[in-house]
Amino acid sequence: MKSEGIRLTQYSHSAGCGCKIAPDVLSRILAETDGGASSAKFPTLLVGHQSRDDAAAVVLDNDLAVLSSTDFFMPIVDDPYDFGRIAATNAISDIYAMGGTPQLAVAILGWPIDQLAPEIANRVVQGGRDVCAQLGFPLAGGHSIDSPEPIFGLAVTGTVERAHLKRNSGACPGDLLILTKQLGIGIYTTAEKQGKLQATHQGLATELMCQPNQVGTLLAKLDGVNALTDVTGFGFAGHLIEICRGGSLSAIIDLDAIPELPGLDDYIAQGCVPGGTQRNFDALGDELPTLASRELAVLCDPQTSGGLLIAVSPSTVEDVQRLLTEQECSSAVVGSFIPNEASEPAIHLQIE
Repeated sequence: MKSEGIRLTQYSHSAGCGCKIAPDVLSRILAETDGGASSAKFPTLLVGHQSRDDAAAVVLDNDLAVLSSTDFFMPIVDDPYDFGRIAATNAISDIYAMGGTPQLAVAILGWPIDQLAPEIANRVVQGGRDVCAQLGFPLAGGHSIDSPEPIFGLAVTGTVERAHLKRNSGACPGDLLILTKQLGIGIYTTAEKQGKLQATHQGLATELMCQPNQVGTLLAKLDGVNALTDVTGFGFAGHLIEICRGGSLSAIIDLDAIPELPGLDDYIAQGCVPGGTQRNFDALGDELPTLASRELAVLCDPQTSGGLLIAVSPSTVEDVQRLLTEQECSSAVVGSFIPNEASEPAIHLQIE
């Protein structure tokens, strides 16, 4: 069985980070009765799952911490090699979003052996291996199972100077919010799966998803970069709310400033909205303001290998923008943070 003509997305019920379990359901799964993994029980644990950060962190020595994260999902594109590249780039991003440098990865592979040839899985793994090599570290092993649907991802280990460890909980009132990468990946991939993606838009989402967020390692070293996270399955709104909760803040968002992939209005009108969008909206509840249908479709759109959200003090914004330009990363200032008032939504829309 050859990979030509194979459409991997037809073998999965969901795609990319849209496979994520909704935030409210995840909270029930992770609910603890015994305190769980905390620094009180494990003194070397710097970051656990309680704050929903991008990676766990433990003390290595006085200067360094070890970062560990894993991410895997079902096909978001049809091409096996591109699926491997996207899944790897997405998983590695968690290390960059903590300010770290990846050192090692192992693969996670689930494959329907009776339906798809091993040679196709080989192309998936090769895509992941090539991304790791491009970024300077090995894909050194992994684990595989026979599964009903194709699954691929990585478990990644990295290191970070403890002084430069960034979390999603450090934002301060008055900070500005910068977003890298355009929104709309979930809408595009849904349009492609439905056969509605315009010829001029072919490949745009894949190109965006394969852009690594390695600039996070450099951003973490700048004074005034107070919080950092990447935008994935919970969408722009969901990951922004995590920053807001971590700092007891609200965010004021300028919708006109948010960068988007072209043509989203047409795709939304044609119903190219992934199921994860509504799940994200339902899970966020009172944290969101009243949203028009288009605003909901964009702000809650599940991103796969999306950009970085950066909370930065006003005095550092120019330095951050200069660095992003030097690293050829598109970016936009899309909002700011204010103290959160009790019972107020975490996100407010800027009114002109």
